[in-house]
Amino acid sequence: MNNPSKTKRVEPRIRQEQRTIDAMLGIYCQDHHGGGRGLCDDCEPLRLYAHQRLVACPFQVQKPVCNRCEVHCYSALRREQVRQVMRYAGPRMPLRHPWLAFLHMLDKLRRVPSLAQLRARAKRGAATGHGARAEKQSKP
Repeated sequence: MNNPSKTKRVEPRIRQEQRTIDAMLGIYCQDHHGGGRGLCDDCEPLRLYAHQRLVACPFQVQKPVCNRCEVHCYSALRREQVRQVMRYAGPRMPLRHPWLAFLHMLDKLRRVPSLAQLRARAKRGAATGHGARAEKQSKP
């Protein structure tokens, strides 16, 4: 399977989230499935799915931590799987990945944006020609 994050430009905020979920899955897989260096055949599809959903996140740079977000990007089954991984790996992150754990704690302090506000802001930007997409398109 291709890595969905390689097919589209990924914001630094989303890359950080991808690194965090990769670290959490690595902890979970190693401790539960006895994996060696990489993820097992059960965990790798979940990693790819999480990366795909992060790339598709409507908030991108303003993305809150998933458990505080109003948009549920994951299917019910995958959401429960990720919840299980996070419940296990979360308390172990400071010991195994202290920098990612610290950044994740900072992310929990972020203001949680509303999808309605995000859409309204994008609509205003598009109407005035000052939206992020309009700026990107006007640059050579």
